[in-house]
Amino acid sequence: MLGQAFYVTHIDRLHPSDDVGAHLDVVRLGAVTVGEVGFGTDLRLRSGELGSYHVDVPLSGSIQWRQGTGAVETATPERAGVFQPDGATTIDRWHAGCRLLALKIRTADLERHLEHMLGRSVGAPVRFAAGFDVSRGPGLSWARLVRAAVRDVQDAGGLLHQPLVAAPLQEALLGGLLLAADHPYREELSRPPAPSYRPAPVKRALDAIQSCPEHPFDTAELAAVARVSVRWLQEGFRRHVGMSPMAYLRDVRLNRVRDELRRAGPGELSVGEVAYRWGFVHLGRFARSYRERFGETPSQTLQAP
Repeated sequence: MLGQAFYVTHIDRLHPSDDVGAHLDVVRLGAVTVGEVGFGTDLRLRSGELGSYHVDVPLSGSIQWRQGTGAVETATPERAGVFQPDGATTIDRWHAGCRLLALKIRTADLERHLEHMLGRSVGAPVRFAAGFDVSRGPGLSWARLVRAAVRDVQDAGGLLHQPLVAAPLQEALLGGLLLAADHPYREELSRPPAPSYRPAPVKRALDAIQSCPEHPFDTAELAAVARVSVRWLQEGFRRHVGMSPMAYLRDVRLNRVRDELRRAGPGELSVGEVAYRWGFVHLGRFARSYRERFGETPSQTLQAP
């Protein structure tokens, strides 16, 4: 059961006559598997290399663990344990009655999320410290979020069984961990961005749109111009521009249309002619968008003195 949800694990009872008394509630939220795990006797668990990031937050009791040739670490209700994807993993002692919140996080997804938050590539695995404080500050806030997720999992009618709710919670768990745990990028993530800061890929896409808004861009082409993935570009625009790439393109085109209509003399051009020139092929949709943005119709702009 534990192996199916998390990792293939060899379990040794330190008191062979005791019942293991295993308890497991688990759910997968996309890249994150989260659950509550407990045992009723002292155990030793050996898992080899995990292949994923993993965090344990004891609710009661404690565990002593180590990875590779590292020192023995302790996870308690005040200090979460953080496991790297590499390095043979051993929990030397899972104390009887210890119940903990366990999170398994796909390596590529966490590293991709970090790059989204930074607005740049990191090019190397994230090396977390072996533990972080969950008794106060960001760590406590994140641990509360994990607890709420597990409680909802235990409710058969809970909203986390709905993908539309589970997806944003996954993002919150990843982002919260990166802000709460200790790693080389934490300070950079915690700094407020300069008001005018925009990552280079976002700037490349903005420059392409501004220089040639009449071009029939789609998100994939803009991502190629920016030299990032479509997902990265969409998230970058959301964070640093406040809208999607295509919404920004539409607004630039509307502004260009309005400028041209304002400059036109009586009878010099038609609304349809200008709209087509700036990349609008559906005049009905164009007219609605124009009115929503400027509070008047294109014809009213054209006819204004």
